[in-house]
Amino acid sequence: MHTFVPTSDVQRIYTIKKSREEVIQLAVEAVQYIKDHGLKCMFSAMDATRTDPEYLIEVFKAVQEAGCDIINVPDTVGVMVPSAMYRQIKGIAAEITIPIDVHCHNDFGLAVANSLMAVEAGASQVQVTINGIGERAGNADLSQTVMSLTSIYGAKTNIRTEYLVETSKMVENYTGIRLPPNTPVVGQNAFSHESGIHSQGVLEKSDTFEPGIMTPEMVGHRRRIVLGKHTGKHAVKQSLESAGIKTNDNQLDEIVIRIKEIANKGKQITDADLYAVASAVLGKASSEEELIKLKEVSVMTGNILTPTAVVKADIEGKEIIAARTGVGPVDAALHAVRDILGESNHFRLQDFRIDAITGGADALADVYIGLENEKGRIVTARSANPDIVMASVEALVNAMNLLYKKENKS
Repeated sequence: MHTFVPTSDVQRIYTIKKSREEVIQLAVEAVQYIKDHGLKCMFSAMDATRTDPEYLIEVFKAVQEAGCDIINVPDTVGVMVPSAMYRQIKGIAAEITIPIDVHCHNDFGLAVANSLMAVEAGASQVQVTINGIGERAGNADLSQTVMSLTSIYGAKTNIRTEYLVETSKMVENYTGIRLPPNTPVVGQNAFSHESGIHSQGVLEKSDTFEPGIMTPEMVGHRRRIVLGKHTGKHAVKQSLESAGIKTNDNQLDEIVIRIKEIANKGKQITDADLYAVASAVLGKASSEEELIKLKEVSVMTGNILTPTAVVKADIEGKEIIAARTGVGPVDAALHAVRDILGESNHFRLQDFRIDAITGGADALADVYIGLENEKGRIVTARSANPDIVMASVEALVNAMNLLYKKENKS
């Protein structure tokens, strides 16, 4: 049974309006009542860290004599710094023989650090909350406190740490309070790596850029290689190979370039984005076999403008420019691409599909095109790009080049 009473002057005077002597009497009577009913008793001196130290010891000695089983030292408004917390708990432990518990608030982001200092000074219990949820800025976080005690201090907590991430997500879902991705231990990015040297190091030996004494498996997490603007070839290759996708060096270089271009626009790269980009690159003809080398695409459109596209490309070493209008920017661009072949254009668009990868306003456009020549031969190609017009143009050019390649080989 937990009982408490304010002991700091500011709370004692302005909340319960009692003298110091009356507070001690209330505390002792509450403890005696609990013990008379055969229960274990925890007593908290509310706002202990702002209570006069000598008076606080007097209160704790009184409840200990009354039969209290454990005392709690609350940093009720989170004003302690770790060094001060250590000194206070050390001083209490020198005067009190029963176990000491602490309850730290996170108003200055020091709840976990203060809890750890309390343990160093002699506390045998710390109060924590899942995801640090609590009054105002919250309390000491369960996962951070437990893993610090387990991995850094080598302490035993009887917490099954492999369920920390699962439990955190469950509380997120029930409360609707979302954790920032960079939350320690359980956050989405806790074991994520993007930077090229970080990713390569972690893939070779995880201890290079992770604590080592705490692994993702220990907390129910998983290591993630995140693709973004800092991504290196090693990470992209590993991500592709884990999905069974093989590339040559040139293809890998192009995939990395495209991934960086997408990430530089502020988009978070998902696995689906990577696979769409890889599929588009792997489906292209090699540069030596390309009939059309796309150089530039410009589009003008608006509510009072006729959609117009201008396409510039190299065709067998000659620079060709074509401009067309259409019912929309994509239609105009596709017409312009077909026009750059002039009389050589004997291709017919047989299929055209657009999918949004991962959803959202910044979704990657994945365009699939089927193209047929005059002999009835059909090829399919695709491209992925944040710009739907560019994705459409690239897909059509890819299809034209593949069809040209097949015609030359037949």
